[in-house]
Amino acid sequence: MACAYCYVPRHKGYSNPITVFANIERISAYVKRHAARQGSKPEPNECDPVSWVYDIGENSDCSVDARLSDNVRDLVELFRDLPNAKASFATKHVNRDLLDWDPRGRTRVRFSLMPPVDAKTLDIRTSSIEERIAAIDDFVAAGYEAHVNFSPVVVRPGWLQDWGDLLDRLDAGIGTAAKRQLAAEIIFLTHNRGLHEVNLGWHPRAEDLIWRPDLQQVKRSQNGDLNVRYRTGAKGSYVQALTGLIAERTPYLRIRYAF
Repeated sequence: MACAYCYVPRHKGYSNPITVFANIERISAYVKRHAARQGSKPEPNECDPVSWVYDIGENSDCSVDARLSDNVRDLVELFRDLPNAKASFATKHVNRDLLDWDPRGRTRVRFSLMPPVDAKTLDIRTSSIEERIAAIDDFVAAGYEAHVNFSPVVVRPGWLQDWGDLLDRLDAGIGTAAKRQLAAEIIFLTHNRGLHEVNLGWHPRAEDLIWRPDLQQVKRSQNGDLNVRYRTGAKGSYVQALTGLIAERTPYLRIRYAF
């Protein structure tokens, strides 16, 4: 995978390697102790109403990692026995080997979706949007919690109409069981000058979509990086337009957060 917008390569030398941990037993033991110290979750939040949620794939795509090692399966099996915690990861790769792991509802798989016309340029070497939507019902039937991750949302001419078409595809492509438990996170594009410079050398067409100084402003992230995001004020109207479209086309789709 080499998604043109992904922040992961910025922290891994502008590559996107598969991650394998040699100390998975120590990691698992620490997570188990940490969850025990957390105890019961006192009140609902945007992550989950009941459980503490541990993102196990923030710096990789676990569906791909699982092709080469048992690390991800080890964690899925760990969380299925933790009464107060669940694992979560976003993915752009459909790995049906995961369907045999019996997660018992304690792992959330967030399928990343965007309009196919954007994915063709930005989601390089990933499973197609159609394949990701088609996998949702199967993952729910296998015992996973399946959510969708609308990320990144790219503003361009016709963007809202294409998102409406995507929502219609999603609605037609999943069944009642998936719709009952479905939730979404919405993340509008944040880009980075360093990655912009790299992309100009190997994938300039992507930059026509995601490097838009006329629409963007500088943002200093919590880690100190200088990034760009859509301008304050305008971005609020974009978020409102998309969330309103979701309420119209897929009213069952709960939005966990949007920014």
